Amino acid sequence: MEIQESYELPLPIETIWQALNDEGFLRNSIPGCEKLDRISDNELSAVVKLKIGPMSTRFKGKVTLSDLNPPNGYTISGSGTGGIAGAASGSAKVSLAKIENGVGTLLSYQVKAEVKGKIAQLGSRLIQSTSKKLAKTFFSNFVKELEK
Repeated sequence: MEIQESYELPLPIETIWQALNDEGFLRNSIPGCEKLDRISDNELSAVVKLKIGPMSTRFKGKVTLSDLNPPNGYTISGSGTGGIAGAASGSAKVSLAKIENGVGTLLSYQVKAEVKGKIAQLGSRLIQSTSKKLAKTFFSNFVKELEK
């Protein structure tokens, strides 16, 4: 499944780029994130607790930053296992562009997600609506963190 969205942010592109590469910012933006630690320049380990329909599970996995194009964007990918609930993986292509004739930055993203195991049995509509909600919550949280 794929999700696309854009936000106009009243901040310089460099400020947003720095936040997208700061594990503290990311930790505060990822819904249900309990732990996010940097392993290397482009890898982080994560523990995220999510509720998908009637299932609530804790996913443990890795987050990778790739296709780095400072300060214009990157791809953030993650995969994790949730024990007997199954596994989830996804990626978001994040693009930043200066707003023409204005002050600020246009942040655009395109998310792809996939689930396996018992979670996948919940049905594609539920998975898709939950994925959309998680993506919107992430970027909403991200914007709130930027505004602090």
